[in-house]
Amino acid sequence: MRNLISFPNPVNEVAARVVAAGVGVLATTVAATGWTWLLPVLAVGFLLRVLAGPRFSPLALLVTRVIVPRLPFAPRYVPGPPKRFAQGMGAVMASTATVLAFGFDQGGAARVVAGLIVVAATLEAGFGVCIGCRIFAVLMRAGLVPQSVCLECANVSARLSA
Repeated sequence: MRNLISFPNPVNEVAARVVAAGVGVLATTVAATGWTWLLPVLAVGFLLRVLAGPRFSPLALLVTRVIVPRLPFAPRYVPGPPKRFAQGMGAVMASTATVLAFGFDQGGAARVVAGLIVVAATLEAGFGVCIGCRIFAVLMRAGLVPQSVCLECANVSARLSA
């Protein structure tokens, strides 16, 4: 039986970027309209993707099973651990915004955090720049993330420094 709580490795970057576009739309809606009721939807989506990749996330399932197969782009595989780390950062940010909005009645602050999610999602979706992946690489170079977590990432880091 396949482990249901695991993250795929490698990850199709095309799918990751389309998921980021969906996240960007949701976060932009929150930031622009103040519809903070969407924040728990964002937070749970991120959490589901951290725990199991696209297996349980409605957005990721839509993207991987319906949208990406119809796109004219070939899959582009990248290491999974940095993408999982990025999803974890999104989960922390969306959860923070949710707590701000509903726990502390700070809707304005929650909208600012949603705006930060918009920036990260836009960079990923539009330009292929994954902020979480870059932070992951810095943490690996600093020795805070062991090379055993992502051997491929360690090899890429070694090649880049050569």
